[in-house]
Amino acid sequence: MILVIGASGLIGAYLVDELISRQVDVMATVRNEAAELYYKERGINYIKLDIRKPEDFLNIPDTDIEAVVHLAALLPANVSKDKYSPQDYIDVNITGTLNVLEFCRKRNIKKIIYASSHSDVENLWDLGLPITEMAPRDFSYTGDHAVYIITKMAGADLVYHYSIDYNTKGIVLRLPPVYGYGPHTRIYVNGMPVKTGFEVFIENAIAGKPLVLWGDIQKGRDIIYVKDVVSAIIAIINHDSVTGLYNIASGRQLSLIEQAEATINVFSPKENPSKIICHKDKANNIRPFLYDISKARKDFNWFPKYSLEQMLVDYRSEMMSRKFDFLLDKNKEFEQAQ
Repeated sequence: MILVIGASGLIGAYLVDELISRQVDVMATVRNEAAELYYKERGINYIKLDIRKPEDFLNIPDTDIEAVVHLAALLPANVSKDKYSPQDYIDVNITGTLNVLEFCRKRNIKKIIYASSHSDVENLWDLGLPITEMAPRDFSYTGDHAVYIITKMAGADLVYHYSIDYNTKGIVLRLPPVYGYGPHTRIYVNGMPVKTGFEVFIENAIAGKPLVLWGDIQKGRDIIYVKDVVSAIIAIINHDSVTGLYNIASGRQLSLIEQAEATINVFSPKENPSKIICHKDKANNIRPFLYDISKARKDFNWFPKYSLEQMLVDYRSEMMSRKFDFLLDKNKEFEQAQ
């Protein structure tokens, strides 16, 4: 069995869905009613779990678990200004991760896959070079991501510690922005609710409205589609020798103009396609970054399969199917904050 901790979120939902399609025995852990109802209606094994509570882990069935995929975390994108608390980050991202690791140790589970953030190398983003797994941590101690990344790094260090002292194969995934149909389109930035540029582009393209670009339109970021992240996790599950840190990214920078053009091609009505309007007089807030993914290709033969346009076509298909609408549950809170 594969235990997916954090199946209420974007990556977890898509991972469980893919494992089920491959007829893999899986159990999902959930933390909200929308996710619980989703898995219950589909007859998928699930259990309610608060990773902050060691006693909750006692409710996990005593069965053979091949690997634990730990995707549960508290992220700044989900925290409004009035709910910000460093203690909450510590409770979820550090104490919660320790509880997951203790569960693995006690149950003699030999593989844990831990999703982490690329903000641990934030100060290297602007250097213009592909960032490898060997790069030293270098991040900012200010802003809404500071406590988050401190706690995520502590979680990763706990995974490494348990790997050494308890012979558990710990795999840490450094993830840049993960695109996919779900909750990421509306987020909190410095505690304030905003729509992402990605959602604004799609909404305007569907309506045939112009897509407005600011500053240097060739600036780009290394992003990845959720289904490529899922394929990486499954590849790791199937390779016994994999351990340590891996960049799971696209390995290329997606420029602002590329994203705008592809969004128009996929979402804009053919009879009234959106136009692109560029304003170079005002800078955008894009910080470019790029990751070297050769280690993942070498160690477990993984590489991303979705091009930008393929990603958007699949995103549109998922959006129209409404299959994962339960992931949008957090947008209710966003809308109330407007």
